[in-house]
Amino acid sequence: MTSDNLQRCAWDTFDPLMLRYHDEEWGVPLHDDIKLFEAIVLDGAQAGLSWRTILHKREGYRRAFQGFDPAVVAAYGEADRQRLLADAAIVRNRQKIESAINNARRVLEVQRESGSLDRFLWQFTSYQTLRRAAYRSWKEVPATSPESDAMSAELRRRGFTFVGSTICYALMQATGMVNDHLEGCFRAAGRHDP
Repeated sequence: MTSDNLQRCAWDTFDPLMLRYHDEEWGVPLHDDIKLFEAIVLDGAQAGLSWRTILHKREGYRRAFQGFDPAVVAAYGEADRQRLLADAAIVRNRQKIESAINNARRVLEVQRESGSLDRFLWQFTSYQTLRRAAYRSWKEVPATSPESDAMSAELRRRGFTFVGSTICYALMQATGMVNDHLEGCFRAAGRHDP
């Protein structure tokens, strides 16, 4: 518990950025294509790292990737790649940078075919937030699901990278396709305001 006496998931409540992310963003349904593309990039960047690390670099990512407009990122060339590799405000991993540019191009294809990235991604949860169980500990929360398996397979088929099922499940949690707040957390019932 923090000084506001709200019960929360067992997150790092001593980190104000993590606390605010838990309270205001994680598990809140997200339907904006630019923010969904940002989530794809950031969840892919998290591979092998902690979410705390990526969250603390998120503003650097937003600057480096010019607000995550997929049309802008899709047009990146070699000079942009070099700029990103030199930017200490993001994770300077060549594969993850290449993935972000590639995935921007794939997002544009999805938007042309499906009308929006939102419509495409949310189809995997039948356009609703899933809550399967009242988990009591993080040990009970799955790392993947049949829906994340299906999302991963379809994204890979379409040429997306850094979109394994575990990354897709994290994306689904972050964007409110799944509500995995632990039992007793004030956010467990889908409540968004502290």
